[in-house]
Amino acid sequence: MSRLHKLDYKSPIGIIEIVGTEEGICSILFSEEDTIVNDLQKETPKVLKDCFEQLDQYFKGTRQKFTFPYSFEGTDFQKTVWTALTNISYAETGTYKDIAVSIGNEKAVRAVGSANGKNKLSIVIPCHRIVGSNGKLTGYAGGLWRKEWLLKHEKTVQEQ
Repeated sequence: MSRLHKLDYKSPIGIIEIVGTEEGICSILFSEEDTIVNDLQKETPKVLKDCFEQLDQYFKGTRQKFTFPYSFEGTDFQKTVWTALTNISYAETGTYKDIAVSIGNEKAVRAVGSANGKNKLSIVIPCHRIVGSNGKLTGYAGGLWRKEWLLKHEKTVQEQ
């Protein structure tokens, strides 16, 4: 197993902890810390630096797609859901039902919701783009206020 490295990114909506190996990113999650704990180090792998830079570009409104390597660990079903989430375009939204239909399992709405909640690659696997079937915001591990901020940010950038 490759050694895990951590790097914190101070976003406009809180510190994001990036975790990965030399090969790829495995976690991008909002931290409850108020200060940066994991600074850039000499031995910080390039892939973490790339992720940091791309998140910075995303928050500055100059990046809409991510190109650094990442991997997700989960069941085959979860991986299918997470892959389907990446098909929701920047500044667009979808529902659990949309995802269930897109993966050919229309009845799996609750399972899709459960998989969505286990996503460890915030922003990159855009679970923040999932809304309720009524168009209202639904749960988000980073907090609904962050979800709202991310959606508004993307809409604003898209309109420029």
